[in-house]
Amino acid sequence: MEPRISPLSQVDSDAVIAPGVVIGPFCVVGPGVSIGEGTVLHSHVVLMGNTTIGAGNRFWPGCVIGGDPQDVSYQESDTLILIGDNNIFREGVTVNRGAEKEDGVTRIGNHNMFMANSHIAHNCRIYNHVILVNGVLLGGHVHVHDNAIVSGNSVVHHFSTLGRLSFVSGGCRVPHDIPPFMLAAGSDNPTLKTINIVGMRRAGISETSIELVREAFRLIYRKNRPLGEVQDYFHEQLQGVMPMELSMLLNFIENQRNGKLGRAREAVRNKPAAESSTHSSEERKAA
Repeated sequence: MEPRISPLSQVDSDAVIAPGVVIGPFCVVGPGVSIGEGTVLHSHVVLMGNTTIGAGNRFWPGCVIGGDPQDVSYQESDTLILIGDNNIFREGVTVNRGAEKEDGVTRIGNHNMFMANSHIAHNCRIYNHVILVNGVLLGGHVHVHDNAIVSGNSVVHHFSTLGRLSFVSGGCRVPHDIPPFMLAAGSDNPTLKTINIVGMRRAGISETSIELVREAFRLIYRKNRPLGEVQDYFHEQLQGVMPMELSMLLNFIENQRNGKLGRAREAVRNKPAAESSTHSSEERKAA
């Protein structure tokens, strides 16, 4: 099936357009862009820079994908955006290419939804099944893990990490990591209110694992027990065999506390690219 390209759009002859792509009117596609099969650009979409887009993505009017990073240290090198399959980019979404830091790449996985006017800055990494609600702003180098949800008009500080199935309520300023399975709320420096029990059940996580995560939340964030003590407690109670979800939570918190300013990845800020691209255990499993 040949691509369908409106005569009212400008598509560079060096762009790679797969079969089944639909490009509506008043779009601009630059020479370094590759678009996968079945992707749809409704209208008024700009794709620029070294941008590789997978199959089945949909872009609504006003999206600008692949613009230079908004970073004063950027030296105009050929950095990248890599986008997977079946993502939804609603009106006015912007995604910047990587800056010459870490590996120079902004990455987006599969089956994500970015609602109107959300922004993904340079060197961010979005995993799979993530939802950014209207007006969410991600600073540079933010990592958002599988099934996380960030509610409307929240802003996330650069180098922060949002763990798997974490939930950030609307209007938050998030200056630090949010551990997996946690629900965070509060307009300034949000606190962890409870676990994301609805999201965990929807994801098919067992009730046993949910109760263990809930118990860890109580011990760490309500009773303020030392993390090492909590880890020893669960190792003893479970005879060293912990469910994946509990292990993921405890490892995430340990990495966060070994970082700086409540952000595990803050420690890689000034490291060379080869060192700073080292991923946590959760990231390696998701990669």
